[in-house]
Amino acid sequence: MTAILKWVGGTTFVIALGIAALAYGVSSQAEPEAIAVPAAASIEPEGAILAKLEADARRPFTIRRILPIEGPINYGEWHWDDEGVPEGPLLITVDLQARTISIFRDGYEIGAAAVMLGTDEHPTPTGTFPILTKERHNVSEKYGNAPMPWTLRLTWDGIAIHGGSEVENGYASHGCVAIPDPLAAKLFEIAQKGDKVIITDGKRIGVGDPII
Repeated sequence: MTAILKWVGGTTFVIALGIAALAYGVSSQAEPEAIAVPAAASIEPEGAILAKLEADARRPFTIRRILPIEGPINYGEWHWDDEGVPEGPLLITVDLQARTISIFRDGYEIGAAAVMLGTDEHPTPTGTFPILTKERHNVSEKYGNAPMPWTLRLTWDGIAIHGGSEVENGYASHGCVAIPDPLAAKLFEIAQKGDKVIITDGKRIGVGDPII
């Protein structure tokens, strides 16, 4: 391609000299005619692409930050950091394989912990659940008045997120998601009826991914 361009350029130069000489012989006042060179066309990003990028940036359920937690979360361990996080919709995720809960506000993870889940006989269900009620001092009438402080009810048949002092290896619930009391208290304070809880079984997501 370079050789061809150079050759074409050289030929154009010779032809231009010949035309100039001919014009000079006819009239000493003739001026060589300028050759207009078209300007390079500018390439603008497509409007649809820009619109999608802007829409993704505004999505409240796109992950913008993950808490910097090193290694797997141990039973009884919990994390919380909402400093500088803007106000926005709350979304809670629970993964049955990782046995963890993540709390997001406006796409920023502000809380995380290992959780106690159900058994094969009383499994924790998967799906998307709205918080139905908030009950600070709830007890389970179904299971011998077992204490379920800071309850966020997810189903009317007894599935909830709640505090539990025995969130450790070897313990299980009857399908609920039990979390350490300090985290349950913080979550209870900011959660509202209608906030979504998504329970999955092995789904992995990261920064930039949509949660829903």
